[in-house]
Amino acid sequence: MKTYQSELLMVASRLLSYPSGNDENDVMNCVEEMNVSETLKQEVWNAANAVYRIPLHDLQEIYVSTFDLKEKLGLYLSAHEFGDSPKRGAALIKLQKAVNQAGYERVDDELADYIPMLYELVAITSDKVNHERLIKRLSAVTQRIMDHLPETSPYYPIMQALMENVFEAPSKEDLEKMEQQREKADLEELPYPIMYT
Repeated sequence: MKTYQSELLMVASRLLSYPSGNDENDVMNCVEEMNVSETLKQEVWNAANAVYRIPLHDLQEIYVSTFDLKEKLGLYLSAHEFGDSPKRGAALIKLQKAVNQAGYERVDDELADYIPMLYELVAITSDKVNHERLIKRLSAVTQRIMDHLPETSPYYPIMQALMENVFEAPSKEDLEKMEQQREKADLEELPYPIMYT
């Protein structure tokens, strides 16, 4: 992975984390220091600015309404891949093991498949650990999120920058395979009432 791709993943990790108001200076400084063409630097700058120009309280509301509890926009890798399948638990365990083996320490309470954290993991450990499979998975899920995100969303430009500069576009077959693996939650009403005493 090239240095600018790692830097772009780090920027995306911060932009796609819950807005706290603490990261803006660090992110904008990182963008300014990227050793890339002026065109790409401007693209990443515009992506970051699309997020940071929104007042914090409004941005937090937009973030929650965009990503929280949304099947096609959620920021959890295995939820996109497996939905409500029991396979998701096994996938989480494997991801946690990979995270630990890479020597990466999580500092928040997010699950091991939290996409912003995985972007950062891939960015900082790409030279140490072979992440080809994880990168391919992230590519498919990033494309899926982008496909369902309105172009007017402040988060659309960063997803687009990732798909154009970091990830290879997944094949139609890869996306179809991911959809076939997903299980939907059984939300039908029970055939009889449950009595609680």
